[in-house]
Amino acid sequence: MSTAPRDKLAALRHALEEYESGAGGGELFDHEKDAAMAKVRNRALLLLDHRARSRHELKTRLLALDFDPEIVAEVTADLVRLGLVDDESFAKEWVRQRHAARGKSRWVLDRELQQKGIGAEERSTALSQVSEESEEEQARVLAFKKARSIKAVPADRGDFDKQLRRVVGVLARRGYSQVASLRIAREALEERISQLEDD
Repeated sequence: MSTAPRDKLAALRHALEEYESGAGGGELFDHEKDAAMAKVRNRALLLLDHRARSRHELKTRLLALDFDPEIVAEVTADLVRLGLVDDESFAKEWVRQRHAARGKSRWVLDRELQQKGIGAEERSTALSQVSEESEEEQARVLAFKKARSIKAVPADRGDFDKQLRRVVGVLARRGYSQVASLRIAREALEERISQLEDD
């Protein structure tokens, strides 16, 4: 072994001995910062244990708890490096779940991802999972489900329009276009009326 590696090893051993003995004035380790980082890291992991989060969302939640912004940025960057925070994976899963389970449109999902700080490229990749056919199918599921809650044939045109607005409203709240919402809602309502008339 050459002299240089021996010198480095000796210096490291000396520094560790000073650290363990409490000497050295904290030049090598910043105990206060380490404690602060541990506190932020623990809170971040609790948040991530509850559900996946975007980098922006995690930082926002931690900052709202009055943690030091520099510590929050450092901890968040560490979690990204470790793969525990991944905006691309988060966006894909967000779109998959909320489109399939809640019937949300691409437009609404895109807006939600923007609010969570997801970049344009990651949003585009995630939203590519939702096809026009899938949107149409989800809108029809929602409209026909709402129409099934109608228990009697509308008494007149005013009553028909009132029921139609209710079905359209379900689709509009999930971001479907006015034209598509009206078309699908009318189909669902007319089918429901036909069922009621046959009973």
